Amino acid sequence: MSTSGDSQEPNNDQKQAPLIEHLIELRSRLMRAVIAILVIFLGLYAFSNDIYLFVAEPLMALLPPGSQMIATEVASPFLAPFKLTLVTALFIAVPFVLHQAWSFIAPGLYDNEKALAVPILVSSILLFYAGAAFAYYVVFPLLFAFFTQAGPDNITVMTDINQYLNFVLKLFFAFGVAFEIPVATFLLILSGATTVESLSQKRPYIILGCFVIGMVLTPPDVISQSLLAVPMYLLYEVGLLFGRLVRKRRAEKAAEEPGEE
Repeated sequence: MSTSGDSQEPNNDQKQAPLIEHLIELRSRLMRAVIAILVIFLGLYAFSNDIYLFVAEPLMALLPPGSQMIATEVASPFLAPFKLTLVTALFIAVPFVLHQAWSFIAPGLYDNEKALAVPILVSSILLFYAGAAFAYYVVFPLLFAFFTQAGPDNITVMTDINQYLNFVLKLFFAFGVAFEIPVATFLLILSGATTVESLSQKRPYIILGCFVIGMVLTPPDVISQSLLAVPMYLLYEVGLLFGRLVRKRRAEKAAEEPGEE
């Protein structure tokens, strides 16, 4: 009895050892990511007010003469730039954070999975940045021009800095995530969860879904909804295109293999 018990204890220890090693490595990766965000934040904190003015520029440029942004809460002049700087640090550190995540999971992947995962990871980062840039340089000027001109003539626009920050961060996130559609579409096709033909037949529902998402994630006006919905649909078509290319490449490779044998 004691012999069998002694033989089981080392087996349990052997099973727990890899788990403990993985948890230690995960903690190490998380600590590196947090430290990177803090270092970037500390480097940017001295410019927190400048960063806020940069983000507020699309609205400030359209305000009528004599108008300005205001702070309706006592701590808003400090907390709004502080919050934006922290989000900016996270935004800049995304490649490093994802690299830490990749370094943690890469040893468990096959070579063909690694070869496919790297382009997907890089394209996801670039698309998210592209979505945020599209929101700032295209959507914000059109959106704020509409808002500032739509009100009565006797109303002076004086936007609260905290409310403005929450508004633009929501749009940054919405457009950043929306620009990930090609990657999501490609992964669905690659995994076999659906096919290019099936997704092509569902275009009317996709278009409707894009406008519904635009209605939920953006302010209740046709301009901002369309500015999100139209790029989402175009990016969906890009995902279908890459899905077709991969399927064609796989078919050609499968046709060549019998000949090689």
